[in-house]
Amino acid sequence: MHDPEYQLREAVIALKSLPHTQLIAQSTWIWSKPVGDVIQADFLNGVVAIQTSLQPLELLDALQAIEHQQGRVRTVHWGPRTLDLDLLLYGQESINNSRLIVPHPHIKDRLFVLEPLAEIDPDLCLADQKTISQLIEKLKQDLK
Repeated sequence: MHDPEYQLREAVIALKSLPHTQLIAQSTWIWSKPVGDVIQADFLNGVVAIQTSLQPLELLDALQAIEHQQGRVRTVHWGPRTLDLDLLLYGQESINNSRLIVPHPHIKDRLFVLEPLAEIDPDLCLADQKTISQLIEKLKQDLK
């Protein structure tokens, strides 16, 4: 199945049903060009904020299970996929292990992440004390 809006709606429903997890906010969905050299359709992106007592790797496992339920098969890096759920932030924690890096290592480089994140919380600061709005402004200047 390739219906990005349906898949995102289903992913949000699945997130809301995770144990000890509450949906706090959801951005609108925006279309973006794919990253990487693989020719593929545009992606529909958005951001949700949740409150959860799941530990970071438990949450990552849950996100990957939701992807799998929707037919995600990991074959080509940055290749076509039915759904891609990234753990961008986990409170103010910094995590760097073989399975998970938080904040997401490309968060500052992708308008399709920053813009929906700004919709939810434009004053959110990352570890470098830059707000999401400042990061968007800088990235737009760099892309000119």
